[in-house]
Amino acid sequence: MAVSNPSRAELIPAPLLVLTGIASVQLGNAWADTLFDRVGAGGAGLARLAWAMLILMLVYRPALRGRTREEWLSAVALGLVLAGMNLTFYHAIARLPLGIAVTVEFIGPLAVAVAHSRRRRDLVWVLLAAAGILSLAHGDSHHLSAVGLMLAAIAGGFWGLYILVQARVGRAFSDGSGLALAMLVATVVAIPDGVIEGGSALFHPGVIEVGLAVGLLSSVIPYSLELQVLRRMAPGVFGVLMSIEPAAAAIAGVAILGQGMSPREVIGMALVSAASVGASLLGAPAEALA
Repeated sequence: MAVSNPSRAELIPAPLLVLTGIASVQLGNAWADTLFDRVGAGGAGLARLAWAMLILMLVYRPALRGRTREEWLSAVALGLVLAGMNLTFYHAIARLPLGIAVTVEFIGPLAVAVAHSRRRRDLVWVLLAAAGILSLAHGDSHHLSAVGLMLAAIAGGFWGLYILVQARVGRAFSDGSGLALAMLVATVVAIPDGVIEGGSALFHPGVIEVGLAVGLLSSVIPYSLELQVLRRMAPGVFGVLMSIEPAAAAIAGVAILGQGMSPREVIGMALVSAASVGASLLGAPAEALA
């Protein structure tokens, strides 16, 4: 896997890695939605985490012995955050259109972008992204589930924590071993919810194949790419770049799930995309955080 070789990954511009991860995760999220009727949101979340864990463990083969306290604390923290983020988000998109759920979830990355802003001009892209998010959030004419909105907001909080903790894991581990260990922790945490909702259906034909694809697209590829990106890019800049997520999610929802978009939602997507382009070209330079 190319992303396991930092020297190769560093040859690719960081914004391109971010955009690739975004496309991958939203394609995976749309496919995961097709599992909800068979194994529930909890079952789909467990399938995603478990398959991603198996792939990462095979690729990196992390040693369990000889780890420092810092390494274990970083990996466990990331695992808890991943479990919380994935499970709350999947329960949210079981109740909301994908684009709307990601829009609300973006509260987390936007908060990180604001907190780590170093130049006033960076706030322009944050404000532009915020305008797009508001447009998207008010663009759906259907009644939105209050529980779904609350779960999406909680997932956003975990997403913001993920950006910060993933950067810490990237400093603690020289390769993807920390991510593999974190995914192991996340899978263990997700087992109760997944088994209660999915049960034996988790092992049915079709569920296994889609779960494998979702784990690869939604976790292995984007998390591995982001591990490389967050070694080279300040979390604040990364958070602004992630503002394209709502647009990507809405497009995936239309193309794969047949979820419609209003004109106002299209305008919102254009605004957040413009914010991402502005941040990529004119934002503050990447800086390492202590």
